[in-house]
Amino acid sequence: MYICSLMTEFAHDKIVPDQHSALSKKEQVADMFNSIALRYDFLNHFLSAGIDVYWRKIALKQLAAIKPLSLLDVATGTGDLAIMAEKILKPTKIIGIDISEGMLEIGRQKIKKAGLEHIIELSTGDSEAIKHPNNSFDAVTVSFGVRNFEHLELGLSEIYRVLKPGGKLVILEFSKPKGFLIKFIYNFYMKIITPLIGKMISKNKNAYSYLDASIKKFPEGKEFIKVLDEIGYQNTQSKTLSLGICTIYFGIK
Repeated sequence: MYICSLMTEFAHDKIVPDQHSALSKKEQVADMFNSIALRYDFLNHFLSAGIDVYWRKIALKQLAAIKPLSLLDVATGTGDLAIMAEKILKPTKIIGIDISEGMLEIGRQKIKKAGLEHIIELSTGDSEAIKHPNNSFDAVTVSFGVRNFEHLELGLSEIYRVLKPGGKLVILEFSKPKGFLIKFIYNFYMKIITPLIGKMISKNKNAYSYLDASIKKFPEGKEFIKVLDEIGYQNTQSKTLSLGICTIYFGIK
């Protein structure tokens, strides 16, 4: 298994919402999500034209064959993937963790409204120090959250630790499209439109500029697969969605 003392620092590790802040990336990300929590779900669906729902469904279908009974959703946010996982996979227990208490509180309200408190539990938690024993979960999911890890390899190593042997990790993350036309449209949308709308609605001028910057610096595709391989995951693969705007990564312990 990967030795965390040999951690590599990636360019995206240094991307933070506010370059002038003395707070760590983890602290800044938590503060950022706390500030936009009330508007997060609306902006997610609005800015992606609802396609983020489709992406989550495709990601969860990667777990259908192993029929997980226990699932950990890291960086669960407001719990959208956790709630969808209950509908699609029917595990007996889902744990969602996130560093933003503001996002979690919104998620708990949604879970209560859906009557799923007996299956889904959301709690404050750090991907780099997961408060569960070794070999605890049949599956782990991360939906649009690995870019926010302060130390990418440490977070992925912690996930490896809590996965049961034979358990599966599924990661859903933004990526950069390669085709000239879609790349041009995507760059304009992410650099100009998304921050403008995000600022108008969320009242946070940094949140959606940070989104674009962190995507650009993230080690995607084969580079990310290599990170998973070095940590110890087996049968690692990736699947691009929507002309490369989003990518699913998966691997087995």
